[in-house]
Amino acid sequence: MEKTTIAMILLILLAFSLSIYFYPQMPEEMASHWNARGEVNGYMPKFWGSFLMPLITLGLVGMFLVLPKIDPLKKNYSLFKNYYNGMVLVFIVFFFYIHAISIVANLGFAFNMSYLILPPMALLFLFIGYILPRCKRNWFVGIKTPWTLSSDNIWNKTHKLGGKLFMIYGAFILAMMLFYDTVVEYFAWIIIGPVLALSVFLFIYSYYEYWKETVKR
Repeated sequence: MEKTTIAMILLILLAFSLSIYFYPQMPEEMASHWNARGEVNGYMPKFWGSFLMPLITLGLVGMFLVLPKIDPLKKNYSLFKNYYNGMVLVFIVFFFYIHAISIVANLGFAFNMSYLILPPMALLFLFIGYILPRCKRNWFVGIKTPWTLSSDNIWNKTHKLGGKLFMIYGAFILAMMLFYDTVVEYFAWIIIGPVLALSVFLFIYSYYEYWKETVKR
């Protein structure tokens, strides 16, 4: 069994162990959602508040392990296998972090949950930016448009640019933390807006590269 797979299993077991250990101390209605100011604005029953995130993580791991086996381009996964496994592990670490601080918050400790989520979110996007140029063409992971999926060249160009943009976005999130109190009322849009803009831009960019390769000729 690979080291990354062992690490995934251990993190999932640790997440379930946290839930089981602290379950008796959890309130009947657990805080499950916080606004930009870190104020609770959503609750869920004790069981789901304790175990939903570990169950979601378990499902995601199962999905990520199956995807390379059912992808029509599965032979390409061997070309970036270590990066793919690293990406899955990073996502699990991120979900474990969210789960752990949620448990701590429901134990009665006071802190700004939304603010604490920003650093790992920034690191997640920085890592995605690092991974994207190293992903080879496949149907499940990466920037998937009709044009990237049809050409290795368009795939590589789009992912090279996308990697840079996602790393810039990760750095942007870290920078915005310095102005958190000033822009907190608009923070959700400040975070979500660039992601939407990036998605639209990369979609258009992939078509532009396709147009240069085919239509323009």
